[in-house]
Amino acid sequence: MRQTIAQKTFDQERSLYHLEHADVISCAFQGPADGESTLKEARDITVKDCSFSLRYPLWHVHGFTLLDSKMDEKTRAALWYDQDGMIKNLHSTGIKAVRECHNLSIIDSTFVSPEFGWKSSDLLLDHVDITSEYAFLDSKNVTFKNSKLQSKYAFQYMDDLLIQKSTLITKDSFWHSHNVVVEDSIIQGEYLGWYSDHLTLKHCVIKGTQPLCYCTHLTLIDCTMEDCDLAFEYSDVEADIKGHLRSIKNPKSGHIIVDGVDEIVKSDPVYPCTGEVIVRKK
Repeated sequence: MRQTIAQKTFDQERSLYHLEHADVISCAFQGPADGESTLKEARDITVKDCSFSLRYPLWHVHGFTLLDSKMDEKTRAALWYDQDGMIKNLHSTGIKAVRECHNLSIIDSTFVSPEFGWKSSDLLLDHVDITSEYAFLDSKNVTFKNSKLQSKYAFQYMDDLLIQKSTLITKDSFWHSHNVVVEDSIIQGEYLGWYSDHLTLKHCVIKGTQPLCYCTHLTLIDCTMEDCDLAFEYSDVEADIKGHLRSIKNPKSGHIIVDGVDEIVKSDPVYPCTGEVIVRKK
């Protein structure tokens, strides 16, 4: 039989440990006991309209729904080792949110977390706003759409990532990533995509210095590049680009079609560079 726990306050260590087949409604997890791991090892639970101000509240939780809730800065490492969950309308400001989680959907939510989404798989993020210094390290099979990410270092060492209709304000994003597709998005920042393999950008706007260097199997389809310099150094690339680049440097192989470029740098290459730059005729 399913139980309901409503309008209560919990502050003890493991206060609802291994809770099963339950709905937790309008509860507060806070107080002087400052207990951690309140819902650890829970199974088949719904948490709705709750507030959290304690450490490690949802660890090793299987089969859960988290709705219309808040986690403040005291809610450290809130969601670790969880699987098969749906999160909607969550506002979280605790550090190290979402780590080693699997099969989660996160919708209409905001996160402020210096580390976010590490070592996780099978994530869907839709209409999510994330501010994070280091986001999505070493994760795989992630879909990120209709969302915004502000991060210094994002999507590094990732496999199988799809980004759609999103805005990324980042530095060093997609480094060492594999099999990434970005569609209809804005990407702004420095050193985009270095050392990536099979990175495909479609209908994107790309802004920033020294993008897309040391890439293999790099493809740009109908993208616009703005204020980009020293692009494509030592990359294997096939690109069709709108806009005017400040400079392109030593592409390793392939073809780059552009509207215009101030400078094509072919000097002092370390590797053989046969990439061809083709300026579109007006």
